[in-house]
Amino acid sequence: MTKYVGLIGYPLKHSISPDFQQAAFDYYEIDIHYEAWEVEPGQLSSAVAGIRQPRNLGANVTVPHKEGVASLMDELEEPAHEIGAVNVIVKRGDKLIGYNTDADAFLRALRQEAGFEPQDKRVILLGAGGVARAASFALVRAKVGALTIVNRTFERAEALASDVRGSLSQRQRLSLARWGDAELAEVLSSCDLMVNCTSIGMKHSPEEGRSPVAAEQIAGGVLVYDLVYNPMETPLLASARKAGATVLGGLSMLVYQGAAAFELWTDREAPLDIMFEAARGALER
Repeated sequence: MTKYVGLIGYPLKHSISPDFQQAAFDYYEIDIHYEAWEVEPGQLSSAVAGIRQPRNLGANVTVPHKEGVASLMDELEEPAHEIGAVNVIVKRGDKLIGYNTDADAFLRALRQEAGFEPQDKRVILLGAGGVARAASFALVRAKVGALTIVNRTFERAEALASDVRGSLSQRQRLSLARWGDAELAEVLSSCDLMVNCTSIGMKHSPEEGRSPVAAEQIAGGVLVYDLVYNPMETPLLASARKAGATVLGGLSMLVYQGAAAFELWTDREAPLDIMFEAARGALER
């Protein structure tokens, strides 16, 4: 009997998860079909209930549901409980278990693809949604020196900072900056790492073609890490290159978090080369 795994999010036109996850299932000749389940915000509860059907094994979760889905799980594994966001659902018997593989994938890409070690570094993080929560807790765990959170809705940035603050050591500093403030310009000029956790610049989004930060605001020695992966060269990355910064796109994090999800569903080692090849091929179409 064919089993199913899906991607829960809205919208999903930009997503390539079905491409590289299906490639991994096909590599092992597993009878699992990966589908895109576009779920509007008001439909989240019923969509999660549908995962309990016998044919389903679980799901990935993406924007804007990573935080909302956490309260609908029967259990939360660490670090999903600490982060307060879920990007992988696994059905075990009659229970839905929520996992967060974003945090480890975020650090793995940062270290392996960019050769960047966060310890004692100054980081500015743009956004306060589900992926920003994972990135924030990952950076704190990696002993970042100073973290500044920026979000267009300041209250959301305050809420994230409040949750993260309990995990800080005495040496670590956490601050907030308002979008467009002079304080933000100062932080941008002195940071070691800038991380875009917003959807600004994402293909098929209302803000496609835009960058959250102008080229003149980016310091030449900074690493700019854009978690948007579609397109591979986002407007932010193009601006960063123009400014002489080092850049890292979001594709590696996407595949690494997806590989961890694959292993949770199948108990098999993820075929990373196959997944990366399929992901790049999907973006080039």
